[in-house]
Amino acid sequence: MITRRDLVKSAALSAATFALSGETSSATPAPMTRTIPSSGEAMPAVGLGTWITFNVGDDSVLRDECADVMAAFFQAGGRMIDCSPMYGSSQPVVGYGLERFRQPQALFSAEKVWTTSANDGPAQIERSRRLWGVERFDLVQVHNLVAWEAHLETLFAMKAAGQIRYVGITTSEGRRHELFEQIMHAHPLDFVQLTYNILDREAEERLLPLASERGMAVIVNRPFRQGELTQQLESEPLPAWAGEIAVATWAQFILKFILSHPAVTVAIPATSRVDHVRENMAAAADPLPDAALRERMVAYVRDL
Repeated sequence: MITRRDLVKSAALSAATFALSGETSSATPAPMTRTIPSSGEAMPAVGLGTWITFNVGDDSVLRDECADVMAAFFQAGGRMIDCSPMYGSSQPVVGYGLERFRQPQALFSAEKVWTTSANDGPAQIERSRRLWGVERFDLVQVHNLVAWEAHLETLFAMKAAGQIRYVGITTSEGRRHELFEQIMHAHPLDFVQLTYNILDREAEERLLPLASERGMAVIVNRPFRQGELTQQLESEPLPAWAGEIAVATWAQFILKFILSHPAVTVAIPATSRVDHVRENMAAAADPLPDAALRERMVAYVRDL
């Protein structure tokens, strides 16, 4: 007997396979792309985070739901999936989804090294690679600057050997920005990952301008403050002028603000819902707010 879940899984797999074979649905416009400065490679401006949302253990139902999110993400033109050894079972859950989709060519794999032991870094990266089931990672980042000096040495050597394509560092929630800036000045990083949204704007002062100056791609984490920001705003009305930038939801309002900063390459909202990933991907489209409208957006949210 074919169950409703079997039909849903089959439809999701077919949709993802169709999208990742190089075909695009006429009903799904391609998201806007940004250029990775160090290579010129194009990157869709909205990616997929996995912190908390993909940490579902061995629950088969929840694993399938995460795989369905991945299917919707790829079908909408997404590429970057970001994960970390810190994220519980998220790595094998990503690997499960990728195995279902037969290793989609569109994937841009963004992983992290997160261990206080310099000697354990290479082994941890290899374990992560096996959990994903990929031949190599596109990007490996030093997670929250843990043992950053030793890990950067490892990552730059891996890049030179062709074992990874890009090197980066991460921080979140505004932590250690002074050290982050020093590392950006001192090392030829391809990517930096940091927290930035319509309320958390400290990165505008130094880090975002420095990324542009140094030719570094910027990944934005915690765009919704782990859902807290959208939950706080959901009971409030969108401004009447939101339609000027094709915004229908608060999530799109926030993402359009983030993506309109010229230094931002990709935002990585995390979600466990197919409707939310589609909503997020739809935000990566023109029109984006100009400088004057960005200030108006900030003032509107601040005054709520």
